[in-house]
Amino acid sequence: MSSFLPTEQRLAVTRQRYPVFPREPAILVRLIKHIYRRVQDDTNALLRPYGINHPEYNLLMMLYGTDGYSLHPTELADAAGEKSANITRLTNELADKGLIARNASEEDRRKVTLTLTDEGLALIENLLPEICELLKWQVDGLAPRDITQLERLLKKYLDRLERA
Repeated sequence: MSSFLPTEQRLAVTRQRYPVFPREPAILVRLIKHIYRRVQDDTNALLRPYGINHPEYNLLMMLYGTDGYSLHPTELADAAGEKSANITRLTNELADKGLIARNASEEDRRKVTLTLTDEGLALIENLLPEICELLKWQVDGLAPRDITQLERLLKKYLDRLERA
């Protein structure tokens, strides 16, 4: 039985009780939530031996993907899709683990620059082969054209939500 079947059954009951309830948008939003939870759980299981979690990994990867491995906290929050309060907590944890460093910005001494440390870089490069395998497994069974279409549709959906 699909893990999503109980959700569909509850939506059917909801529509019986409230017939104008919009099934398709509700299904879409709930599917995204279920997929997010599963991706998060699978990634956390892979990352646990490395001493980090999925949100910390995302921040490290945002830094890894920049020139100089550095971003300001606001840029990091935007890139990772995290709230600033959560960025503070996560970056404190990563700094305590020695994976990132906080430095005064070269442009403005009042600003902080977050930079991947040598230890953070080594950790990322050590776990990337396993992450690549997980990512491939997570889309296994989808044809390349389906992946491209899903990416296009999700970007369109996100753009609509961001413009609202």
